[in-house]
Formats: sequence, structure tokens, C-alpha cells
Amino acid sequence: MKIRSVTLVLPIAVLFLFTGLSLSLGQTVPAAPARQAKPAAKASSADEKARALLYKMTLDEKVGQMVQYSCRGNWEFTETVQKDWAAEGMIGSFLNVTGAAQTNGYQKYVMENSRLHIPLLFGLDVIHGYRTIFPVPLAEDCCWDPDLLEKCASAAAHEASAAGVRWTFAPMVDVSRDPRWGRICEGSGEDPFLGSVLAAARVRGFQGKSLSDPGSIAACAKHYVGYGAAEAGREYNTTDMSEIALREIYLPPFKAAVDAGVVSIMSAFNDLSGVPASGNSHTIREILKGEWGFQGFVVSDWASVKELVSHGYAADDPEAVQKGVLAGVDMDMQSGIYHNYLADIAKKNKVPMKLIDDAVLRILKVKYELGLFDKPYADEEKELSAMTTPENLDLALAEARESIVLLKNEKNLLPLSKNIKTVAVIGTLADSKKDALGAWHCRGEEAMEKVVTILDGIKAEVSSQTRVLYAAGVSPAAEDAPQNLIDEAVNTARQADVAIVVAGELQNMSGEAASRTSISLPGRQEEMIRAIQKTGVPVVLVLMNSRPLAIPWEAENIPSIVESWFLGHTQGSAVAQVLFGDFNPSGRLVVTFPRSLGQVPIYYAQKNTGRPGKADDKWTSRYIDSPNTPQFPFGFGLSYTEFEYANLEITPVTPTTKEGLKVKADITNTGKNAGTEIVQVYIQDIAADITQPIRKLVDFKRLTLAPGEKKTVEFNLPASKFGYYNEKGRFVVKPGRFNIWVARNAADSSLFAGFRLVE
Repeated sequence: MKIRSVTLVLPIAVLFLFTGLSLSLGQTVPAAPARQAKPAAKASSADEKARALLYKMTLDEKVGQMVQYSCRGNWEFTETVQKDWAAEGMIGSFLNVTGAAQTNGYQKYVMENSRLHIPLLFGLDVIHGYRTIFPVPLAEDCCWDPDLLEKCASAAAHEASAAGVRWTFAPMVDVSRDPRWGRICEGSGEDPFLGSVLAAARVRGFQGKSLSDPGSIAACAKHYVGYGAAEAGREYNTTDMSEIALREIYLPPFKAAVDAGVVSIMSAFNDLSGVPASGNSHTIREILKGEWGFQGFVVSDWASVKELVSHGYAADDPEAVQKGVLAGVDMDMQSGIYHNYLADIAKKNKVPMKLIDDAVLRILKVKYELGLFDKPYADEEKELSAMTTPENLDLALAEARESIVLLKNEKNLLPLSKNIKTVAVIGTLADSKKDALGAWHCRGEEAMEKVVTILDGIKAEVSSQTRVLYAAGVSPAAEDAPQNLIDEAVNTARQADVAIVVAGELQNMSGEAASRTSISLPGRQEEMIRAIQKTGVPVVLVLMNSRPLAIPWEAENIPSIVESWFLGHTQGSAVAQVLFGDFNPSGRLVVTFPRSLGQVPIYYAQKNTGRPGKADDKWTSRYIDSPNTPQFPFGFGLSYTEFEYANLEITPVTPTTKEGLKVKADITNTGKNAGTEIVQVYIQDIAADITQPIRKLVDFKRLTLAPGEKKTVEFNLPASKFGYYNEKGRFVVKPGRFNIWVARNAADSSLFAGFRLVE
């Protein structure tokens, strides 16, 4: 590794001038999310049609558009009642109605029997695929490839739309830094910048160029806002944060989704600094609908408005309705309290009619934009042919391969030879189709026969002369698994030239309502791995999981570790192609892996504190029984080749370009294999009015290089990259000293420079 350290002073009239912004010291600049409210957009055709329809609606019909029910639940709500209520205008949307025949049945009844013929909107958790299941979001984000994510979201949208589902409750854009939280698997990890880029990509993929296009579905950014900061990583728990943290960390991905055109936002379950998110007028009315000018609608999470009572924020259901509507929640999911109380509350002037009208207009506009009034039905004859097509499975395989992160590869044990004499594959997960699909696998089980397990993938990848032995070993769920299962796994390993141990979590150990107090390998899996390692047979550990795991012993003692996550239908093919060298792994972590649970929360963008941790100084911010550093840092991932970083250049650009700072570096593939490197740029503001992180990701690029090939990678950093929110909640860019890294990951210093922005 070559390290370049440069200190530059840029004696320019202020970097701001090179962005075309004539600013004096301390002057604020607009940056997302900005404080200023957007001007009202020009009325579209959908706006005009929605307004014309609104004038014809009764109060009850307006309220009905604000009501969503699930066709599945723990209450007596038959299909006949559902259809009748919808036809009477009391329900505007359903979730969990799937399949063209079923959605058409509901839709036809409403269109033929309702007074105003307003179509229903069907929503579903299409999180990482509809029938064709792609990697879980935390995995696919490790691609650092927004174009690929956009294509995969588009494929999911085409399948869902063919089944009559025109609205997905995705993407989840919560920033999360606590692996105990089960829903960390559903988001983009710990960084607000990367999360913003990937949130926008998913919105573009789901919604396409136009919502009215066949195959598009409405996206829904969730959970607004701060849900990823749930205390103790416990689902549905409270959150507490400063306005600065809210704006610096948790709001940016939502702003990126809004800028990308997302048409719905889901309000969260959590209490946010004392005010529940689904009753929070500051975040919904002031920021989302005010500052950002969001024109879509806000839907509650499942009964989250009713839960204002459980939070202790509302005395009863009617007050919860009042506070929810006043805060800006346009549609109530499932609880029925808008249905039961909103009309009466409006008649008593406890909720202004203009707020109800505004909510209904937002919902109707989306229905018009989706083309539901003109084409309310799905094509039942084309539904089946749209599902799990060869093209979608090929796309899923491409993304699955790029999602895999090589964490360790001592003495280049990987890739393995396809002509190896005997391979032992060990672990129940290696032969599990269901677990490969991960949490929130939508309708993926309907195509279970198409799932390729890791065992199947390995058998298909090796030569016909290779013996593949299999032992189930111990299950992740079995804390008291019998010793004979471990003995069988050890005996199987002894017969092989290499042991591929597949370990991790079951798919239901992450996702909603799947928080854990331990993030180590569950059950007796580590005990089994230790026993296999003692045989002296080389061990490759393949992890299947949806959260960062604490694996300190494995990281120290197992020569090769592959983080495969839950990859969906093509799990086995993707893993086998990486293990045997058909694909050079390029995935990079989007979340930090701790050494132990005691380090949590741990993330790369921490602050120095007044006494930065030093290993040789007790009186600093450090542990006495562990290093501060993580097991594997954010942005980390190995390759089957090597990359050299050299020749860092930092220059200001001309005032007319409005680009700010130009950063260049040469990246050379010095190894023997073609490979993809993800070049990452981090900055640090040395001294600011508000203390800043020790590093902050500001840009990245994917670079594919042949052996011996060199490319110059270039980044243009606008002035806003160097700004922050001050104590008054204003975004400012100020002169001062900065550090910049062009690096392999958040802990790497391959190329480093210091520079100064001067007045």
C-alpha cells in the first residue's frame, strides 16, 4: 500500500466563489434539506382533475379516501364487507390484496357500484422484489451501484404492477447505526450521503419515468423520521435527538427521495424527542410539506396514529385522529380511527376542512398520476408471464454477486479450484431455500422451486470429478442442539480438502419485530466452527444474515470469510461463483461490523471527543478491554486483485463551473485479475462552530480495471459538501482547515491531504 500525504493551502478568495456563490463569512447557503419553503408548483392535469372531483365529494367520501385497510388482519372483516364499504366510499386503499384476479375483483366491484367511481389503490410491502426476490436491501446496498439498484427496483415494480399492486411501502431510508435493530436489514446502513444516493435510485426504479407508464408503481419512503435510532435497538422504541442530528443524519435520505419525485411518505411508529412521529407537525407540516414542498401524501405506518394514545400523546382515539390530521398524516393505515371519528371531528370544527381537502387532493392526484381512473384493472392474462422471468433472474444474479463482501482471505485461500478433489459443505443454511429469501420476501415463496441454495450452487459450479459432501450440523435456532450434530459436521470436514461452513441467522431473526440482544452467531454454531477448525482442514466461512454480526473469534482464526447476506432466488449461484472465481467480489460494507456488542452503537462518522481514544493512554475515550476500532469498518471489502492509489491532486475550479473543489487520483490494478474498486472520498472539518465527525463520506465511484490498467478518477465537490447545520439550525459553509481522503474504506488513508479554505 502506498500512502500519499499532502498538505495544501488554497489561498483563494474563498472556495465559495468557485461555486458561483458570492458569500461572505458565515453567510448561509441553501442545501438539502433547506429551510426555505418551495414555491407552489404549477397545477398539473392530475391536480386539475383531482380538484374537479373533490368538489363533487361528500365529507364521508373525502374521509374514505383517507382510510386504508388490510384484507388480512386479526378482526372480523370479510371480503364482502370490504367491498361494500369501498363501494360506499368509506375505503380508498387496501394493502395485502395481491394478484390480478383479486385486485380486479375488488376494483370492478367499486368501479361499478360506487357513486363517483374512484378507483382503489392497492399497496404491498414490495421491499426487495415481488415474485423474483433480490438481495435484502442492506445486502444490495453493498453494491454501491445506484444504477443497478434502479434496475432491480424497476423489475420488482413490473412484477407487482402486473399483479395489480400499484404502490409499494418502500424504500426504507432510515439511517441506522445499531445492529440490534432487526429492521437494519431493510435500509441502506449508517451513512446519510450513501443512503440518499441509493434512496433516490430506488424511487426512480419503482416509479419509472412516469407513474402512468405500464410497470411503474408508486414508491413510499419510510419511516419518517428517526426510526433507525430506536433506543437499545428495540423495535417500536422511542428516539431522542437534537435538531442538528435530525437534519444532518436522518432527514437527508428522505429529502433525496422527495427530490427524486417520491409520491408518498410513511410516518413512523417512534416517539421523536417527545413528540411521536405520526403526530409531529414540525417534521411533517413544517419540514416535509413546508420547507421541501412535498406534493405527495403521507400514510401512517400500521395503526401508528392510533398508537398516539399508547405513547401518551393523545387521551383517546378521537384526539389521536385530531392530532394525526393536524400534523399532516393524510391516510390512516389499518386502525380504522379516521373511518370512525374524522367526519364527526370535522363537523365539530376540531379539524379544519381545508386540511381534509388538502389530504384528499394529494391522494387523488397520485391515483390520477398512476392512470387508475383510465386503466383501473390489471391484465390477468399477462400476469403469470411477467413473474420470475429469465431476465429478472439474471438481474437478480448480477445484483447478488455484487452484494457479496469478502471480509477475509488469508494466503489467498479463495478462489477455490473447481477441480478440487473433495469439498465439505456444512450448515443447515447451506441447503435452505426459505432462508435465502430473507425477511420481507413478498410473494417469493410462490416461486420457491426457483431458489438456488448454496449447496446446489456449489454442486453446479465444481467439476464433475469433485466430491461434494454435506452435513447439516447445528441450526442457528437450536441453542441446545445435540453434540452428535457437531460430531457429524467435524467428521464430514475431515474427509475434505476444504470445509465451506455456512453459518448465520435464520431469515426471521431480522426484519420487523426481530431485535436481538446478542449479535453473535446464535445457537451452537461457533462451537461447531471451532471444532471444525481444529481438524486442520482449511475453512471458508460463508455468512448468511441481515445485520452486522460480532464474530471476533472467527475473524481471528478462520482464513477466509465471505459475507453473503440473504441474496434471494439466486443466492447459491452467486456465492458459488464468488467462491470458485467466476466472479471477483466487489461488495463494500454499508454498515460497521463491531468486535463486540459492547461497542454498539459504532459507526465510522463518530466525533473526536475532548480526549480522543489512544491505546497507550488510559485517560482518553477508550475501552480497557477492547480496541475502539471495529472488526470491519464501513466501506470495507476485499478483492481477488490489488489496487494501488497514487497521485492525489486537489485544485479549485474556475468560477464559471460552479463545481467547487476538483479531486483527482490514479487507481491502478496491480494484481492478476480484473476487478472493481469502489473509490471513496471522505472529508473532515478540523474546527467548526458545531463539532464535526472525524470523517464524512462525500462521494464515491465504481471503477472496473483490467490487470495492469490505470485510470484517473475525478470528483467535483461543490461548496455544500463542506457545510453543516449550526446551532440555529441553519446550513452554513465557512472557511477553515479541512482534511480529505481518497480511500478504500472509512479506516483507510491511502491518499490524504490537508487544505484550507480562506477568505
